[in-house]
Amino acid sequence: MLLNKERIIEMVKVLFVCHGNICRSPMAEFIMKDKVKKLSMESLFHIDSRATSTEEIGNNIYPKALRTLNNHGILGAKHSAEQITIEDYNYFDYIFVMDQANIRMLKYVLPNCNLSKVSLIGEFIEKDLWIEDPWYTDNFELVFKQLDKAIDIFINKLIQKEIK
Repeated sequence: MLLNKERIIEMVKVLFVCHGNICRSPMAEFIMKDKVKKLSMESLFHIDSRATSTEEIGNNIYPKALRTLNNHGILGAKHSAEQITIEDYNYFDYIFVMDQANIRMLKYVLPNCNLSKVSLIGEFIEKDLWIEDPWYTDNFELVFKQLDKAIDIFINKLIQKEIK
């Protein structure tokens, strides 16, 4: 990873969003936090995660998601699921969702937003790539690998100023 932290001038605010905020989005949050910490760049980022739904509000990261993070050396992930708000939308620079269903739900949760800040995190790997929901597939390892790769590409492009 070729990175030059001098190219980031102001704090970059990144929000990951999935359906319940207990599997994919907190996994992405903690993967990215771990990466920027290893790069000694944590002071340059505000990274968080949210849900489109209310059904898991207050719940911790799903145990299998936490175990997957731990298996990859990402320890101490503490989390409480929250739903995205208009304040979140206005605050964060980048809002990454996991699939098209998340985008559809955001249109209901944030009805007056044009969602121009929202994009699929998987698109850093391949056009129209959705990060499947491991709640249903039980494939937490695949989700970790996809998020890990996509976040690497995002960080590199951001630091190289290839994305705005």
